Amino acid sequence: MEIKLEKGKILLKKMLKNIGKDFIFFLLAISYFSSVHPNENLINDLKKGEKIVFIRHAIAPGIGDPDNFKLNDCSTQRNLDFQGIEQSKKIGLFFSKNNISIDKVLSSEWCRCKDTAKFAFKDFKTFNALNSFFSPKFQKNKEKQMQDLLKYLNDWKSKKNLILVTHYVVILQTLDKAIKSGEMIIVDKKLNFIGSISEY
Repeated sequence: MEIKLEKGKILLKKMLKNIGKDFIFFLLAISYFSSVHPNENLINDLKKGEKIVFIRHAIAPGIGDPDNFKLNDCSTQRNLDFQGIEQSKKIGLFFSKNNISIDKVLSSEWCRCKDTAKFAFKDFKTFNALNSFFSPKFQKNKEKQMQDLLKYLNDWKSKKNLILVTHYVVILQTLDKAIKSGEMIIVDKKLNFIGSISEY
């Protein structure tokens, strides 16, 4: 009886050992597929076109806008640092190396957004509906901006993708998504969430 029990213990230990290896492999597989395949799926979605891509401006140290902010004077604004410039270039490279077609790139009139668009895509146009309304002096523009933005998106038609370089508050208000600097949120024409990418 004791001998059988000992053999049973040995067998149980072997089984647990094998289950442990299989479980570790299973966890690694989940980790691999969750980190690699979502981006691949999103790239395929973008290649199909007709997507709207919201991009928060790249890294620009600080919060909000300085008190002496002037729209046409970048020296009075928060601007991209070296990391932000490099991040912008990586965003552009992501689109070019994956052959993702772009209809147009629209940017907020804020310098940190224009610079993100410039370093990433070169060609862009400004659209004041994408401007920040984080600071108190711009909050009065919020309602009209949202109306103008939603009307533009409703009227937009293209087989390619629309790129919008904007601010945290605009993306939060439009999509109810919190987003970090340089991150992109991909939605369909009806603003249904498809996915996000923050590593390029």
